Amino acid sequence: MDQTWSEGSPIYRQLRERVVAMILEGVLKEGDPLPSVRTVAAEYRINPLTVLKAYQGLADEQLVDKMRGRGMYVRSGARAALLRDERERFLRDQWPRVRATIERLGFSADELLAAPDKEDGR
Repeated sequence: MDQTWSEGSPIYRQLRERVVAMILEGVLKEGDPLPSVRTVAAEYRINPLTVLKAYQGLADEQLVDKMRGRGMYVRSGARAALLRDERERFLRDQWPRVRATIERLGFSADELLAAPDKEDGR
């Protein structure tokens, strides 16, 4: 996880988003334990209550299960639920702007698919 925090939103929300990204990317799989509250708090030099608040949000969303005395674990079906929600959010919030830009610039689907990928240098 990245150790920098932006000023734009509370740290607990940013931490939640980082855990969600780890689940979506397969870094954390169903049944995997989340890093302990103490470990995360020490590693990122944040208040343990901040970590707990982020983790509690994930539990409230039924993405992780709490096991008393053992920690929190990624719930079965969490990745599928996150993918569904993230896809819906993208189509609702981001796609209309992206599509408008594509149309304004006159790109074809072939041009977009052939465009170099900045991450892998293609």
